[in-house]
Amino acid sequence: MTETIELGDISIAVTRKGIKNVHLSVHPPHGRVTLVAPTATRLEVARAYAISKLGWIREQRQKLTNQARETPRKYVNRESHFLWGRRHLLTIVQGDCKPFVALDHRRMTLTVRPGSDAAKRAEVIHEWHKAMLHEEVPPLIEKWERKLKVDVRCYFLQRMKTKWGSCNHRAGHIRLNTELIKKPKDLLEYVIVHELVHLIEPAHSDRFIAILEKHYPTWREARAELNELPLTAEVWNE
Repeated sequence: MTETIELGDISIAVTRKGIKNVHLSVHPPHGRVTLVAPTATRLEVARAYAISKLGWIREQRQKLTNQARETPRKYVNRESHFLWGRRHLLTIVQGDCKPFVALDHRRMTLTVRPGSDAAKRAEVIHEWHKAMLHEEVPPLIEKWERKLKVDVRCYFLQRMKTKWGSCNHRAGHIRLNTELIKKPKDLLEYVIVHELVHLIEPAHSDRFIAILEKHYPTWREARAELNELPLTAEVWNE
């Protein structure tokens, strides 16, 4: 059951779980605030804790407000597109053949049939992004399956509006956001590690943090970098 704390213009969704410490989070892109507390925590206690952290909450929300956002892509010549954290200039070539994308240093060349619109061009690039991720993801999963002694039965790539990844621990499945192709590769690895740890501990509990700390001690820096990078231009629904 979720309850809500109202602090002026800030609404905080409160849930209780079998954890030892309170976890307060401000989520991109719009600053949604959640508080996860130990099972026996009274709402008045959770409220007092939230009030004590009000300055921090406002600071985090302001960071999200100031965070750079990508302008909507038009898929035209000399437009900037990011790949593994580096900017590439797009070149459009028209040809009567199956659409494809090629890389040459910092240039991304998209070959499409004459008359293709922005939606079709976006679709071609998205499928290309998925193909590249399918090359990078399996070796990383195998590496961390061995380290964490877990078994990933299947992974999926898809556009995700509010998360970089998710895990169905019962089925042994993980999902990864295709937007990760635009971020540095080490951040893709961090997200994969994060989701694989959920196969051991489903909740964001103290145990989860301890496992992540042990196996990926720079996770806080990776998370901060991921959240500081430009947000996609897509309208996110929370």
